[in-house]
Amino acid sequence: MEPLAMAALVAALVCLASVLAVEWALSVAIVEIVAGVVAGNVFGIHGAPWLDFLAQFGGVLLTFLAGAEVDPGLLRAKLKPSLALGGVSFLIPFLAAAAFAAWVGHWTPKASLIAGVALSTTSLAVVYAVLIETGLNATELGKLIMAATFITDIGTALALSLLFVDFHWTTAAFFAASALIIVVAPRVLPQVFERYGARVIEPEIKLLFALLFGFMLLASVGRSHAVLPVFVLGLVLAPMFHRHRELQRKLRVVAFGAITPFFFLKGGMNVSLAALGPQLGLLLGFFAVKLVAKSVGVFPLARLHMPGAATYTTLLMSTGLTFGTISSLYGLQAGLIDPTQFSILVTVVIASAVVPTIIAQRWFAPKLTMEEQEEVLAREEESM
Repeated sequence: MEPLAMAALVAALVCLASVLAVEWALSVAIVEIVAGVVAGNVFGIHGAPWLDFLAQFGGVLLTFLAGAEVDPGLLRAKLKPSLALGGVSFLIPFLAAAAFAAWVGHWTPKASLIAGVALSTTSLAVVYAVLIETGLNATELGKLIMAATFITDIGTALALSLLFVDFHWTTAAFFAASALIIVVAPRVLPQVFERYGARVIEPEIKLLFALLFGFMLLASVGRSHAVLPVFVLGLVLAPMFHRHRELQRKLRVVAFGAITPFFFLKGGMNVSLAALGPQLGLLLGFFAVKLVAKSVGVFPLARLHMPGAATYTTLLMSTGLTFGTISSLYGLQAGLIDPTQFSILVTVVIASAVVPTIIAQRWFAPKLTMEEQEEVLAREEESM
């Protein structure tokens, strides 16, 4: 397909997904993923350099914004429940999926470990998008869910790195450079934004984009991934964003209006329906294992720390996308899994982003209290 024709078709799908999300009262992220499945399997669109780049940047930008939403004070106050929820959300699905792959799927030990890593994740991108659309990002519940999700993804990233990644001196350089930027940024950026912000040319957003591109470059050179350092960067800059709501609002508009749809769309394009027919039983087995393992680990703790929203929390923490896709793709490129195994894992990852989210939003979404609704409205008015 010609690049311009592909761009027009992709843009039309993104626009249609937004309309359907409004009409169906679903998260636009979920509808965009489904649109990606249609684009890949009906129209034969599996990617292009420009689309792949926008998708990669969309994932990084979403992760940065999610970090900026976390309240550092609340994170410190709720550190123990965040660590507990995030820890079991990673460990139990990791062990369960790896065991299922080895004993039921008869996969090799390394392929089984890739399955465990890929299905242990919780999608920070999906969780953040849903919380933003529902207004729960401004509540203690939403912030605690994001903090726990961050802990889960740390476990996934560490598992992938310690079990498989070939460390190199450039990897150490990447982490050192990332740490330096994270330490310096909260001391320098507020002054820069005070001097150059609130202008129609938006130099502060351009500077943030330059930083994120820099992280992506450093990660590429360091044979690693930019997602976790970028989340930490957002976390340390969160106090600045809380003081400058207008900057946060403008960044969200740019992200959700022009960039992040390509991330979710590309995720759906990774699903090959044709390759999955003979493997349907194994696919459903992996999907069930992930959901059951997440429920066993998360639900009891969520009921303890989030009374009234335990089911909703468990369903959101059962989602997967970014790190699940990254882990599966790494396994394929490293020769640890074959293309069929890759399709199974990616399809389970995508399904876990769609099905639990729909159920959570349709039947278990918590209602904002009057105080929380007033806080959301006050934030919106403050950013106008």
